[in-house]
Amino acid sequence: MTSSGPGAGTAAGSDPAGMVLAIDAGNSKTDVAVVSVDGRVVGAARGGGFRPPVVGVATAVDAVGEAVARAFAEAGVDSVAHVSACLANADLPVEEEQLAAALHARAWGTSVEVRNDTFAILRAGIAEPRGVAVVCGAGINCVGMRPDGRTARFPALGRISGDWGGGWGLAEEALWYAARAEDGRGGPTALSHTLPAHFGLSSMYALIEALHLEHIEHDRRHELTPVLFATAAEGDEVARALVDRLADEVVAMATVALTRLDLLAEETPVLLGGGVLAARHPQLDDRIRELLSARAPKAVPQVISSRPVLGAALLGLDHVHAPTEVHTRVRAFYEGDRGASPQTPE
Repeated sequence: MTSSGPGAGTAAGSDPAGMVLAIDAGNSKTDVAVVSVDGRVVGAARGGGFRPPVVGVATAVDAVGEAVARAFAEAGVDSVAHVSACLANADLPVEEEQLAAALHARAWGTSVEVRNDTFAILRAGIAEPRGVAVVCGAGINCVGMRPDGRTARFPALGRISGDWGGGWGLAEEALWYAARAEDGRGGPTALSHTLPAHFGLSSMYALIEALHLEHIEHDRRHELTPVLFATAAEGDEVARALVDRLADEVVAMATVALTRLDLLAEETPVLLGGGVLAARHPQLDDRIRELLSARAPKAVPQVISSRPVLGAALLGLDHVHAPTEVHTRVRAFYEGDRGASPQTPE
């Protein structure tokens, strides 16, 4: 969503006209960059995670503001023409509107556009705003876009919105099968040994107790996802079935997004991002490509590893109608692996 209004002014000798503030705020970290009108990254900073459902919108935006202040100081400005913010937990249009209003109130830019952070991963991997991205990290999400502004997306709120997968979902599913294998309610699976062994425990009962009593911190459950993939690679049928199920879910989301955007019959990039997909587990990667070739033959799958703040910057440049050479310069900066600090002005 977009809002507009007066900026906060500029530092002496600096002109924010045409400049973009790019924000990629995920659950674990925030990256911000100030991009000049000619495509130079003149200020950059990193901050903590963005979790408004946990700490509240105002506190979450305050944390982003700390990184923005450092990037602005480096760039020598205190406002820009446009703020392009790709934010975790902006899952519904109403949430985008609320967050856009909160960012606009900070007067960082004349206009503000907020999108879900999955759009940053998508835009980072494509030469124009045309394609689909499926992101599988802690959770799972999918978005798509066309140059005419049309988008496709899902609520991505977990099981209540029909989602399955992501690192947390895989870990929970693996625990379910392993517990039932040990006590006899389910069939055998090596997961009943490999999951507790990861924590130095001898049985699923011991692992269940440790998790329930929080002798093992809740956040450590995500460590079980790589164990699941390793167990699948060793040939365990239950683990392999879970990996195949995730592949099916990834392809289902991508195919629906392609269909909604009328891209199913056109050669279209399908980007695969997030920790689970970027790890390129052979079984998962091969199965996704096999299913895509059957259900969406024109889709061109590729794993994306570019920093998402690049995508936020490119979306901002799209908004201000920056020329192609400006996009190219920003992409070269980040894909040249120099994104941790700004370029020296020429």
